[in-house]
Amino acid sequence: MSKYSAEELDAAREAAQNAVDTATSWDYSAGETKIADKLREGLDEAQVEVEPAELERLVAEIDALSTDESAGPPTVRAATPR
Repeated sequence: MSKYSAEELDAAREAAQNAVDTATSWDYSAGETKIADKLREGLDEAQVEVEPAELERLVAEIDALSTDESAGPPTVRAATPR
């Protein structure tokens, strides 16, 4: 059982999604390092975290938008409050 309620996890996922949306609109052609930095900054500000594999997936999908803008921002699968 999680130490967080379903509402807390939903709120964390939503906050993480906002960080992803911001990083996506910021400059997805900046390269993975800058995208990762911007995404981490947004997650820190929102006081949420995602698993390392989830962060890597999100960064890769945001970076991929530089070649296919029609895909839209990736969706956060899970996040937790800090």
